Amino acid sequence: MAATIQEIVDKYGGDEGQLVSIMQDVQAEYCYLPKEALEEVSRVLHIPLSQVYSVATFFRAFSLTPRGRHLIKVCLGTACHVRGAARVLGKMELDLGIKRGETTDDRLFTLETVNCVGCCALGPMVVIGDKYHGGLSTDKVSPLLAKYE
Repeated sequence: MAATIQEIVDKYGGDEGQLVSIMQDVQAEYCYLPKEALEEVSRVLHIPLSQVYSVATFFRAFSLTPRGRHLIKVCLGTACHVRGAARVLGKMELDLGIKRGETTDDRLFTLETVNCVGCCALGPMVVIGDKYHGGLSTDKVSPLLAKYE
């Protein structure tokens, strides 16, 4: 792990001002921020571990627990809600065998909810990784998930 962390830090010139970017890259590498990785970031950047954890817990985008390879975000904003987002979420929970905030045992999927993804006219919206899927209904959930398995 140390070599990978060192490579990530070196990519940013060892600049502690780039801590958020460094942590984003670490999370992209491991799908979450392992304790050992945060300790190594602290050591390599010569900054207190408490500062690293402060950043890790401040931003919702960071996770201290393992996430699946595919992060699913179901929009529950008003426009998506009135178009059936809760039913779409329920079908995803049923198909994946997990509740929101959980990760499948095979660490393939993590299911989360968000308040808005900014595509209100296309709701209900689901974002998987960096791909936006709009106009979803319960009958479209299983085929959509199958594309990512």
